[in-house]
Amino acid sequence: MPQDTQPHKWKIENGLNGDFIFKGVTILFAFSILAILLLMLYEMSHESLPAIRKFGWSFVSGSEWDAVQSEFAALPYLYGSVVSSILALALATPLSVGTAIFITEIAPKKFGGLVAALVELLAAIPSVIYGLWGILVMAPWLQKTVQPFLIEHLGFLPFFQGAPYGVSMLAAVFILMIMIVPIITSITKEVLLAVPQSQKEAAIALGATRWEMIRTAMLPYGRSGILGAVILGLGRAIGETMAVTMVIGNNPQISLSLLSPAYTMPSVIANEFAETTSKLHASALMEIGLILLAVTLVINVLARLLLWGVTRQSGGNV
Repeated sequence: MPQDTQPHKWKIENGLNGDFIFKGVTILFAFSILAILLLMLYEMSHESLPAIRKFGWSFVSGSEWDAVQSEFAALPYLYGSVVSSILALALATPLSVGTAIFITEIAPKKFGGLVAALVELLAAIPSVIYGLWGILVMAPWLQKTVQPFLIEHLGFLPFFQGAPYGVSMLAAVFILMIMIVPIITSITKEVLLAVPQSQKEAAIALGATRWEMIRTAMLPYGRSGILGAVILGLGRAIGETMAVTMVIGNNPQISLSLLSPAYTMPSVIANEFAETTSKLHASALMEIGLILLAVTLVINVLARLLLWGVTRQSGGNV
């Protein structure tokens, strides 16, 4: 009997030691992510100090960007990033949710699987390929067909005034929409597949049509998951660099017209950081990066709060 208890005791002690080591390693991994984020914030804040001290809040509210005169302000880039991302999200969300509904509920299983595979394949295409397609195919098409049509029929609105340049805010919105559709669609599809079959059958049994079942049983159940997919798409859109840089026109001017060239925060960093003319110039670009990081963090925090509120209201559903 004593011979049997000794190995058992040894297993318990080693099991406890293994659990302790595993817990310590996972805690280290978790806090390492936080440490990396804090290190990034510290380094970017430190490098941004010369621009922060010289320009203060006028850096965010001003529009002048002149490297020769050492005058820098980020409002045109902030405007370009936010407007292009929000408009792209507004176009991509209904398209993505509709595609996800088609894959999960409308299409035959094999055909839906094929469509889902093609959509996920779009997410694997490098952004520079999207940019090349945008500048060589989409921008000329917009310049020759879409933009003249908008000017002719909707030119009385300030959003569609100006010359058809091709490269413009509108081109950036379309390319971002195409790039975030696969992300929102893939996640929404998984959310809809997680809806219990019994809930859908209950709606059908009560006399609901297929559309009514989707509207009343599926979409409310997966509301928080769909919202999370939309926020992930927004995060991708606001941080996109190469594709947007190639089609937006890179003009640091604020204009209500979607036909005018614009600029974004990632684009100006990519275009100018390797060719900075002074320490203040580099510091201004670093401050733009800091603003971009702050905007991204604020969006994610607000998304978390929104998801938390929606989840509480829906009783903890997906």
